[in-house]
Amino acid sequence: MGKRRHHRGNVISCVTNGGKTTLAKNLQKHLPNCSVISQDDFFKPESEIETDKNGFLQYDVLEALNMEKMMSAISCWMESARRSVVSTDRESAEEIPILIIEGFLLFNYKPLDTIWNRSYFLTIPYEECKRRRSTRVYEPPDSPGYFDGHVWPMYLKHRQEMQDITWEVVYLDGTKSEEDLFLQVYEDLIQELAKQKLTWQSHAEGLQVTA
Repeated sequence: MGKRRHHRGNVISCVTNGGKTTLAKNLQKHLPNCSVISQDDFFKPESEIETDKNGFLQYDVLEALNMEKMMSAISCWMESARRSVVSTDRESAEEIPILIIEGFLLFNYKPLDTIWNRSYFLTIPYEECKRRRSTRVYEPPDSPGYFDGHVWPMYLKHRQEMQDITWEVVYLDGTKSEEDLFLQVYEDLIQELAKQKLTWQSHAEGLQVTA
């Protein structure tokens, strides 16, 4: 067996209500041997969330998330994937494990930087984002002015931080239909799987994706 390369992955991220979770679920339905880890599952309890001077709960920051727990979940998946590919027929690209990681602050957490194969970011304009946010029910619910006073400013801040990213990010138009977005990313990932198959003879590795 050849030397095992590090497991790498693909990331899909976006502003709140940008469509990342829907896209990730659609990909999981159609990609073989595919798992999803959602960043939203790692929010700390409300009692641990700080508030700013305006009384807004600071949910749209890394400090609101238990990122160490999320990294542990990713590491567990990667180890399981490593064991599975060692015992799999290496001629079959369909058996390559795929992990989709979806979240709104994935590009802003440095420990994740080294694991991506492909990176995607869904964008939607301010008015559409605000409209979608108004149709969602959150617990705790958004307080008056929360979107303009916290959610959107934090998104702009995080987008600015992304200017320092040194790898390729594929920007997706989040106003497109679910089907169009799915097909664009699905076809790209199929090409990535084909590349994995070319190295399948000499490497045992999984493919991870984030959204």
